[in-house]
Amino acid sequence: MDIIEAIRQRKSIRDFKDEPIPREVLREILEIASRAPSAMNTQPWEFIVITKGVLDDIKQTLVKKLQAGERPHSEHSVVGWPTESVYRRRQVELAKTIFHLMDINREDADKRSQWLKRGFTFFNAPAVIIICVDRILTEGSPIFDIGAVSQNICLAALHFGLGTCIEDQGVMYPEVLRKFCAIPETKQIIMAIAIGYPNWDFPANRLETTRESVDASTRWCGFD
Repeated sequence: MDIIEAIRQRKSIRDFKDEPIPREVLREILEIASRAPSAMNTQPWEFIVITKGVLDDIKQTLVKKLQAGERPHSEHSVVGWPTESVYRRRQVELAKTIFHLMDINREDADKRSQWLKRGFTFFNAPAVIIICVDRILTEGSPIFDIGAVSQNICLAALHFGLGTCIEDQGVMYPEVLRKFCAIPETKQIIMAIAIGYPNWDFPANRLETTRESVDASTRWCGFD
């Protein structure tokens, strides 16, 4: 797939087919993605790839904690959007569009709760990639590099007919991942990427998000 086409086609997939991904395919995706740029070629990313029984155990435990009302406590800074900001407006517009596609009314607490749970089960993905960094690194310093390698994973996945969703719900109870994947405390858990073959019959997978005009976010200096 042409790189420009891949960038334009990439989207967050929120439901997947129950079809396993060959280990060699996932390995090739990570090998390609690891060509991402990083500060001074430090390559701070570390991957944990989870599937099958281990993933099922993690999903069940995350949902139990969510339903028990345990407060999420991820190890990275969770994004916050000031109430009156354009960023909050965009987030709300996205939620409204998804809920419309999924036929979830604002007053339907049960459906809203079921939708929230989907994020903590990695949207039914057959595999998940967890990205970690070493705690010896300065807090926040590798985030730009992690973003670059995450984008590469999502773009490379398209070549193999796979879809992805970068999501932080799966890392909001980091002790669960540490327990089932033996992640040492010396590693900081940053982000999860759900990956699998998209279920195109799922309504939310029809979502096409908009983008602001480049002219609205760009200043040109020194041009005629």
